[in-house]
Amino acid sequence: MISLTSCENKMATSLGIIIVLGLLANLIFTKLNLPGLLGMLLLGIAIGPYALDMLDPNLLEVSADFRLIALIIILLRAGLGISRENLNKVGKTALKMSCIPGLMEGFTIAFIAQYILGLSFIEGGILGFIIEAVSPAVVVPSMLYFTDRKIGTKKGIPTLIIASASIDDVFAITIFTTFLGLYSGNHVNIGVQILSIPLSIVLGIVMGLMIGLILVKVFTNYHIRDTKKVLVILGCAILLKAIEELLKSRVEVAALLGVMVIGFIILEKIPEVAKRLSAKFNKIWILAEILLFVLVGAQVNIGVAFNSGLKGLIIIAIGLVARSLGVVLSTLGTDLNFKERLFCVVSYTPKATVQAAIGAIPLAMGVKSGELILAIAVLSIITTAPLGAIGIRATSKGLEVEGME
Repeated sequence: MISLTSCENKMATSLGIIIVLGLLANLIFTKLNLPGLLGMLLLGIAIGPYALDMLDPNLLEVSADFRLIALIIILLRAGLGISRENLNKVGKTALKMSCIPGLMEGFTIAFIAQYILGLSFIEGGILGFIIEAVSPAVVVPSMLYFTDRKIGTKKGIPTLIIASASIDDVFAITIFTTFLGLYSGNHVNIGVQILSIPLSIVLGIVMGLMIGLILVKVFTNYHIRDTKKVLVILGCAILLKAIEELLKSRVEVAALLGVMVIGFIILEKIPEVAKRLSAKFNKIWILAEILLFVLVGAQVNIGVAFNSGLKGLIIIAIGLVARSLGVVLSTLGTDLNFKERLFCVVSYTPKATVQAAIGAIPLAMGVKSGELILAIAVLSIITTAPLGAIGIRATSKGLEVEGME
C-alpha cells in the first residue's frame, strides 16, 4: 500500500487532498442545509496533524500565508460590494458595534477569569482579548451571500456586520498586545494604546484610499484585462499587509480595513469595472474558501481544547453573553426590529482566524497560564465557529428580502 505521505511533491499532494475533499465536504453540508464552511472546518480538523495527520508539515508551516491571502480575497470582494449609500445607513452603528461588544466581552472575561480560573487580571486580559475577536473569515462570506441575494440589504445589515467585524479585530489585537506587554514587564500605557486604535484605523483607511485611487487612475488610463486587474489589486492588497508588518514596531496599521477600502474606492469611482472584478473575485474565492477553512480547521488541536474542560465553556459562554449585550446596546436607537437585532447578535459570535493565529503566542512567550489560554482559544473555535455559522443561516430567515413584499 502506498502512503500519501511517502509521495514526492508532498505539498502538492496535500493541496490535492484539501481541494478534492474540501469540495466534497462543502457539497455534503450544503445538501444537508448546513453551511458549507462548517464541513470544511471539520474536514480540516479530521485530516490535520492532531487527528489523521494527512497533510504535509511544510504546507502547515506556510498555512498562515495561504489563510491570509484567502482572507484578503474575501475582504476585497466585500469592499467591492459596499456602496456609499449602504455605508451611510450604518456608519454610526457600525462604529459602536466595532468596539462596544468586543470591549464588553474582553473585559468581562478578564474579570471573571480571576474567579473561575484563578488567573491574574493581566492574564485574564490576555485571554479575554484573544477570545473576543470575531472572525471575518466566517462572517464576511455569509454576509456577501446575503448581499448578493438582497437579504437584509434594505437596512444595510450585511454591510453593518462586515464593516464592524473588520474593525473589531483591530481592538482585539491591540488590547491583547497591551496586556501581553504588561505581563512581560514592559512599560505600557493602556490609555495610550487604546487611543492608538483610532490612529491605526485612520492609517489603514488612508493607505487603502491612496492605493485605491492609484489603481483607479491606472485602470482608467490604460487598457488592462480584467483578470490582470484582479491580480494587480490582489498583489497591492498583499503588499499593504506587508507594510503593516514592516511598521508594526513603530505604529499599528489596520491593513485589512485598508484592503476593504481599496475595493470600496474602485466601486465608487468605476462601478462598472468593480462589478466585473467582483465576479472575478467570486471565482477565485471558490479555491480560497477551501484553503481558508480547511487550514483553519487543521490548526485546531481538539486534545488541547478539552483540557480547559467545563470551566473553559463557562468562560466562553459568559463572554458571549457580554458581547451580545454589547450588540444590543450598539443597535439601540436604530430601526432594527427584534429579529434583525437577534441576527446581529448571532452574527457576532463566530471565532476562528484570530484565535488560531495568536492563541499560542502567550505560551510561546512564557506566560504562566499559556497552555490554559491556548486550550480555551481552541475550544472557542470548536464551539462558536460551527454554532455561529448554523445560527447565522437560521436567524437570517427573519431578515427582509429587498424588493419583495
